[in-house]
Amino acid sequence: ILLILGFLSTLAVIALIAVAVTQNKPLPKNIKYGIVLDAGSSHTNLYVYEWPAEKENDTGVVKQVEVCKVEGPGISGYSHATEKAGPSLLQCLQKAKEVIPSIQHKETPVYLGATAGMRLLRLENESAADKVLSSVEKTLRLAPFNFQGARIITGQEEGAYGWITINYLLGNFKQVSGWTKLLHSLKSISETSGALDLGGASTQITFVSKELSSESPENQLYFRLYGKDYQVYTHSFLCYGKDQALQQKLARDLQATCIDFYFQAMENRSLFDPCFHHGYQRTINISDFFKNPCTSDKKKQLPFSQLYIQGVGDYQKCRKNIQKLFNKTNCPYSSCSFNGIYLPRLQGDFGAFSAFYFVMNFLNLTSEVRPYSLNEVTNTIKNFCARPWQEVKTTYHRVKEKYLSEYCFSGAYILSLLEDGYEFTESNWQRIHFLGKIGSSDAGWTLGYMLNLTNMIPAEEPAVPPLSHGSYVGLMVLCSLVLVSVLLFAWLLFHKPKCLQKGVV
Repeated sequence: ILLILGFLSTLAVIALIAVAVTQNKPLPKNIKYGIVLDAGSSHTNLYVYEWPAEKENDTGVVKQVEVCKVEGPGISGYSHATEKAGPSLLQCLQKAKEVIPSIQHKETPVYLGATAGMRLLRLENESAADKVLSSVEKTLRLAPFNFQGARIITGQEEGAYGWITINYLLGNFKQVSGWTKLLHSLKSISETSGALDLGGASTQITFVSKELSSESPENQLYFRLYGKDYQVYTHSFLCYGKDQALQQKLARDLQATCIDFYFQAMENRSLFDPCFHHGYQRTINISDFFKNPCTSDKKKQLPFSQLYIQGVGDYQKCRKNIQKLFNKTNCPYSSCSFNGIYLPRLQGDFGAFSAFYFVMNFLNLTSEVRPYSLNEVTNTIKNFCARPWQEVKTTYHRVKEKYLSEYCFSGAYILSLLEDGYEFTESNWQRIHFLGKIGSSDAGWTLGYMLNLTNMIPAEEPAVPPLSHGSYVGLMVLCSLVLVSVLLFAWLLFHKPKCLQKGVV
């Protein structure tokens, strides 16, 4: 009897412990990964994203876990050595291999999206653009990942995916990250925030408008995210990124300069530019300058092969020159931005990222604690442009000269684009929020691209405990009853009343 009781007690205890441990052990994480390469005009970034395999509302909960900047120029910079475009990505692909578990390499999709730099190269030299993409595709196919495509995305896609990114990160689609509490100032009366993106070769504006009309359907896109439908306005202005805008301005300056200048230019080949600091000098090869699709229509026959730019550092004259880039004379619609492009009335808050953020952050104008007024921003850029080049070089000696020399122009251009191009004013200026990162993720189009693509990845059944909640409770109760019954029987057996004990004797 003692052996039986001991065996049953031990069995009951083991069963209780085994069921409890098995049922309550941590469930395995079922994480999926994706890679997106942003092949921009000046450089390429590789982003690694992850999301749980069990999607919610048909869209994965995607977050950035790694970013790697590819060394060298953007892939469009390899137009004269196309075979080098693909190998330039190898270092960052190796980084992705280290971040993603090796067992998941084969199932991890990898996408490359080329933006305005490649759009321009395709216009300039379609054959070279195809060879660059072919080189990139060859390298990505040799990587251990699931290659899904390398293509030139449209300006509309770039703008729309940027809009998806910032609204996702701000929790405007669903509250998943908690960052909206830290960024409460970005909330607006509308459900979503608009997106302002500025690259080297193009710029995009995207937002939901309650007044969106049908007069320009090519500027409208539709999305379904987290069970909701969104109709957005978006437009991409090719050649209006900060680098190409500078090229356009210089070309216009050459066109518009008076006759006297040309006699002077023939002698010293100099162009005095108010958008560069006083004392700054730069040399431009004329042949390279006008072969760009953004400036080819302004080509001038000049009696010299090189042009010397000398800085003047005059903000007002710089703004006046930049304003000529925005043609406001013709509008075939009810309202326009510039160059005859439809633009509904601006509504809600806007997140401005990429070069918008980088330039304004350099000028210390991105504070969300005390947002700067339009007048304060203007005065800051004006004062910066007025500083002599040697002083600027000494103060910011760690910044590359190419970038440092263009911050005056870039700051003035951003103000002109937002004020003259999109018609932001003092009254709604503080609705623009300059964003570099939101949480741990970069603001840009790639996360929105990955987020949208997860709609095409089938959801998997979530990992569940071995037993249902009812079965688990039932087994625990049964094992407990067995243990209690055994203990009660043992107590009765060894603690009989004395009368029963004598009777037995």
